[in-house]
Amino acid sequence: MKSARTVRHVIEMLAEQHPNADTELHYRNAFELLTATILSAQSTDERVNRVTPALFTRYPTPQALAGATLEELEPLIHSTGFFRQKGKALVGMAQQLVAEHGGQVPADMEKLTALPGVGRKTANVVLGHALGVPGLPVDRHVLRVSNRIGIAEGDDPEHVEAQLCAALPPERWTLASDVQILHGRRVCRPKPLCDQCSVRDDCDYYRTVVSQEREPGVPRGVTRRAARPGTTPAARAASRATKAAARTVARSTKKR
Repeated sequence: MKSARTVRHVIEMLAEQHPNADTELHYRNAFELLTATILSAQSTDERVNRVTPALFTRYPTPQALAGATLEELEPLIHSTGFFRQKGKALVGMAQQLVAEHGGQVPADMEKLTALPGVGRKTANVVLGHALGVPGLPVDRHVLRVSNRIGIAEGDDPEHVEAQLCAALPPERWTLASDVQILHGRRVCRPKPLCDQCSVRDDCDYYRTVVSQEREPGVPRGVTRRAARPGTTPAARAASRATKAAARTVARSTKKR
């Protein structure tokens, strides 16, 4: 795994490539972001953003959502998928906010993850983006990007989070997640666009897989044929990250 100095350099380079990186969910306060992030499990930010305006108009506060019935709520969130499970989580989350936190979203990891439907990833999203508390959400994109580049190792989101946080100052934790998520969506996809990557010179996957597959005269980052999976440590790490991401997505429908 790379040194803390290299990790910081990689994140800064990705931040230059993806300026103004931020969550793509639309929200006006911590309650709205918490709600939107719960809805984003097994869905897209774009889909959630289409749903939330009507949802927040009808249920603008935890108190309003706490009094919702599933019959009223489910049609509003149906298009995000798993609407019955999400509906129960949202009402339960709002009721617990009202009963235990005076209707306020707590700026505390332990208290957030005690809420229905809220896992560590969701808590980190809300802490880092809406509450000003350093947090580093790890999703399938962060797993894939960090393992490929070599700034973290492993397929467990909490383990990867701990490695990245140890290498970065707290004020860069949320940025580190945001830029890797955007990089994973736009460039470091399951089939990566290495010729568009600003950190390929620091990337283990590019060095051990892509570069070895290039023939003389082929433009940098373009390969003659797909790399054989599992032939290098970086390739194996990327494969583990992909499998872990699938497991993370599956678990996120239960508690995100």
